Amino acid sequence: QVQLVESGGGLVQPGGSLRLSCAASGSIFSINVMGWYRQAPGKQREYVASINSGGTDDYADSVKGRFTISRDNAKNTVYLQMNSLKPEDTAVYYCNVYLVRVGGIPYVKWGQGTQVTVSS
Repeated sequence: QVQLVESGGGLVQPGGSLRLSCAASGSIFSINVMGWYRQAPGKQREYVASINSGGTDDYADSVKGRFTISRDNAKNTVYLQMNSLKPEDTAVYYCNVYLVRVGGIPYVKWGQGTQVTVSS
């Protein structure tokens, strides 16, 4: 079994900041890519950012320059630092992890989601 536990969502005013965390645990052999997606009401889930095991990161154009993704490999944890938040960033944010389970089995796991609301 593999578990992902997300935290850090909440309500913030426009221009504010939040930091999301996602910790993976369980029968994990290795973790490749860790990333974040989001889904706003009435919209499809969209890619936000990702980071591979070597530390190379990637961002959607809509968040580039405002969001920073990072990871702590020792803790199997990925973070998303969100600055200069806008109302259009309001969504449920989901952690996504590509990993190899003990036994060599590739596996993709989604977190349960955490709500981010940007409003005055």
